[in-house]
Amino acid sequence: MAVHRMNRDEFFAQLAHLDEERLRKALWNLYWRGAAPVRERIEAEIAPATAVPQPRAKTGPADPQQVLAQVREFVSLARAGSYLAGDRKVSPKERSGWRFTFRRHAEAAREALAAEDPRPGEEAVTAIVDLACYCKAYQCFHSDDPMEAAKFVASDAVDALWTTMLQRHGPTEFAERAMPQLVRWESRFGWTVRGFGSVPEHETPLAVVLSRLLPAPDAWVACAEQYVEALDRVAETQHATGRSIAGYSSGAYERKRRADDLLEWHGLLLERLPDYDADHLLDRIADHPALDGGHQLLFRARLARARGDLGQARALVTRGLDDLPGLDTLHDLATEIGAALPERAQSVRQRR
Repeated sequence: MAVHRMNRDEFFAQLAHLDEERLRKALWNLYWRGAAPVRERIEAEIAPATAVPQPRAKTGPADPQQVLAQVREFVSLARAGSYLAGDRKVSPKERSGWRFTFRRHAEAAREALAAEDPRPGEEAVTAIVDLACYCKAYQCFHSDDPMEAAKFVASDAVDALWTTMLQRHGPTEFAERAMPQLVRWESRFGWTVRGFGSVPEHETPLAVVLSRLLPAPDAWVACAEQYVEALDRVAETQHATGRSIAGYSSGAYERKRRADDLLEWHGLLLERLPDYDADHLLDRIADHPALDGGHQLLFRARLARARGDLGQARALVTRGLDDLPGLDTLHDLATEIGAALPERAQSVRQRR
């Protein structure tokens, strides 16, 4: 037998003759005697309305000096290994979430570039990029590829930094400050450890970043002059600290690596400086003691060919292929100018 139940209109009609007191009594009896689901529903209906959450007021930009201090502390702890071992200065939660901390400091540093005084922001971004380069050679975090994990595109940060420096300080001061950074930071294969993933897809050689920024021939010449001076300081430092262990020279390795990393920048200078009456700077780069190896010989061979000295160019290409027998650009140049191939380079060409 079906149970009769009033519809909405019938129910409200029955309530029409009840005053407020009798309505309260009826609701109380239902609440007190009803089952748990009924009580819960009544409690929900009579609960005070919750306040509509107000949007959080936007905070002003962070103090650049505070950002710089926080970045310096983070970089110092990372380099000291505090995010790897059980250092009390870094909690286990902070160690596991280091990539979010890295990203937060990197974003804050870039935002600080827009401050009225950009220098704290410039120092903060510089410290972050230095750390990114350091992480390629040394483990600072629990990750096999820190910059990929942190989603940090070093070349974008450098682009923002150099854009600010050029706009705020002009080409001369920009060259003085940016060229030592170029020597220190440029990386032919990017700033991740493995070289593949979402981050390397967005990385740009710093030589390309510079080529987009430099406005006129004077700026190119100023940068080239400061670049050579930066190499001079590197050579002096390596001469003072270089050492050889069991026939292995760390200085020789660094000179070759540096020439490899800066190959694209050297190519841009080779294209432009002869037209800007700064050809002498190319000679200083070609013979610089801070650079060595097959890529440096490639630069010297290109310079000799541009000046019409094909004999010297052929000899340099042959020496370069002896050091890097599989380098495609050296093989291409050897074919163009008729350079002799060393035995190992011949074997590579035959296999190909």
